[in-house]
Amino acid sequence: MFEGKRVNGRNRFIVTDTLGLLVTVWILAASWQDRDGAKGALLAAVAATPMRHVFADQGFAGRLVGWAAAMLNLTLDIVREPADQKGFAVHPRRWVVGRSMGWLMGHRRLARDHERRPETSEDMIRWAACVRLTLAGPADQVIRCWPNSLLAPVL
Repeated sequence: MFEGKRVNGRNRFIVTDTLGLLVTVWILAASWQDRDGAKGALLAAVAATPMRHVFADQGFAGRLVGWAAAMLNLTLDIVREPADQKGFAVHPRRWVVGRSMGWLMGHRRLARDHERRPETSEDMIRWAACVRLTLAGPADQVIRCWPNSLLAPVL
C-alpha cells in the first residue's frame, strides 16, 4: 500500500499486487491521517481480491495493524528501514508500489490535480493504469519514437 503526496489537497492511496498492477485506488482529502485513509483502501482491496498479506511503509504503523487483523483477517506487515542504514537503500516490497506510483505519475493528467471530484481523479488513475498495461513493452518505445503518431496524445 502506498500514499502519494504529490498533489496538494488530496491523498492518493493505491494497493497493488506483487507485480505492481493496480488493485485499488482510494482518494481522500489531505486532512485525513494515513492510517485512517488506508482503512478504505484495504476494505476495497479485500472486497476485490482474496488477499491476506499486505506490505506497507512506516506511515501506516500503529492501530491500523490491529484493525486489519481483527476486522479484515489481514496481515499488515510494516516494512521499516534498518537501524544501521545510512543513505539510500531499497527496502523489500516497498519499491513495488513506489514503482507503480512512478509509472502512473508519468501520465501528464496525474502530475497535477485538475479534477474537482475525487471520483474523477480515481477514474483517471485507473485509466492511466490500463494505458500502462496496453503500452508496456516494445510498442511503448515505438510510440515514444514517433511523437506525431495518432497515439501520442495518449501518453
